[in-house]
Amino acid sequence: MDPSAVNYNVTIDDFDSVLTYADQSVWTTPDPSAPGFNPNTSPYMRGTYHETETEGAEVSLNFTGPAIYIYGGVGPSYGAYEVEVDSKDKLRGIAYRQGGGDRPSLLFGTDDLTFANHNIILRNLGAQGLGGGGNFMLDFLLATVQLAPAGATVTNKTYEETDPAIIFKGEWGHNTGPQFSGGGTTYTNEDQASFELSFRGSAIYVLGDKKNDHRIYSVVLDSKPTEFYNGTSGCGGAFGLTCEQQYPTIKYFASNLDDSEHKLTLTNFAGVNNSFFDLDSIVVAIPSQYAPRQLSTSDSPFVTSFNTGGVNGTVTTSNTATGTSAGGSVPTNTTSAAGSSLLMMSNPLLLFVLAAVVLLRPGGR
Repeated sequence: MDPSAVNYNVTIDDFDSVLTYADQSVWTTPDPSAPGFNPNTSPYMRGTYHETETEGAEVSLNFTGPAIYIYGGVGPSYGAYEVEVDSKDKLRGIAYRQGGGDRPSLLFGTDDLTFANHNIILRNLGAQGLGGGGNFMLDFLLATVQLAPAGATVTNKTYEETDPAIIFKGEWGHNTGPQFSGGGTTYTNEDQASFELSFRGSAIYVLGDKKNDHRIYSVVLDSKPTEFYNGTSGCGGAFGLTCEQQYPTIKYFASNLDDSEHKLTLTNFAGVNNSFFDLDSIVVAIPSQYAPRQLSTSDSPFVTSFNTGGVNGTVTTSNTATGTSAGGSVPTNTTSAAGSSLLMMSNPLLLFVLAAVVLLRPGGR
């Protein structure tokens, strides 16, 4: 990672659609639309988390950048887990503790990834004879991206859903209220309804709420291959007006873009249930100077070779890769590994505790 560059952490919550749960039915989570739900009284990011007792349950993330930090649960009910990087390296960790279990802790972190497109898979390995439970819990991730070279500045431009730069096709409805960015949001349940935005910037975020009446949508950025995402809310379950997360979730994110004009197209696939897609806003990071990184072609996802066979080893920490995301606050002092990978498993002195306080956005479709 280039510490002199403008590096930002993108906060990826457990509800965000950029995360892919291989089988969402084996995970449980608090329902953010349930009566009495209050994220301000929870130690977890936005008041939610994903927990599973199923051995082999997986969740994955694709991102472009040099660093990743994963936060989740530790305590007597948790067991072993695995972090698989680019289908090449598998690092095993232990979340079991005799005590604790009421705060998110850093499970894995590294700033030693090559600058490339990476795929991270988190996998529950169960109890593994550790003497405790076999659960695994994910709270949120921080993915570090480079927005600009050293010495540059970055500003965010927010496109509200009413901005004429966003070109809609198909039928889109509109909600208004103080809970939405800019006072409004737009939604569709028409099959193949879409919107386009042409923009200049080094990164782009698409934000919106989630509910169990959301399903598949696609995103095309420039001439890149079509990407498909599942907009079903974090609770999973049957199709319906349930489990709404009104805090803006990340529907799509891309970075390391050059100074040319880009075009993003998002399309709703309503299917037989006439499923919805909701757009709150689009945020583009605009640097004063562009310097997109050349992606690494290394066979290894890590810059420095290290032993991936166990959970013990020398761990170093540093305060690097700080910043903010479009979707909310992130820690300003992120524990990271300087030139190494960090597995937070067996040493309680290395636990990183974060209490996230966010505002619930009431109302909506």
